[in-house]
Amino acid sequence: MSKLYNTYLELKKQNNQTIYLFKSGIFFIALDEDARFLSDTFHLKLVNFSDTIVKCGFPCSSFNKYSNLFKSHSLDVQIIEATNNISYTLKEYSQSQSVTELLTFIHSANVNNLSVVEAYQFISDLQKMASNIEH
Repeated sequence: MSKLYNTYLELKKQNNQTIYLFKSGIFFIALDEDARFLSDTFHLKLVNFSDTIVKCGFPCSSFNKYSNLFKSHSLDVQIIEATNNISYTLKEYSQSQSVTELLTFIHSANVNNLSVVEAYQFISDLQKMASNIEH
């Protein structure tokens, strides 16, 4: 068995009602029972993970779309970072991504070369991005 599938089995032992999505590269993937459920519910394509195990998934760029679908169906979904097995709720993962985007925006700004108008726009954009982060 793969390390990812072993992690999945351990998590399902802890809470069988939770759907576990593994962030692997630029995709979120679900395995086995979770994949079958998501495929049936949201028409995601099932593919073989191994000879006996299936998976389905979606690109990270579609996270907001699927997060909203999961919330609208009141699903308990956990995001697992495949590289380090860190677990997030949908809300925690969304917040983490929003904070990362905010920090990237701040880091990429060349504040020494902003005009007064651009500085006000920068502050306005920061405020808008910060207000979108769920508390």
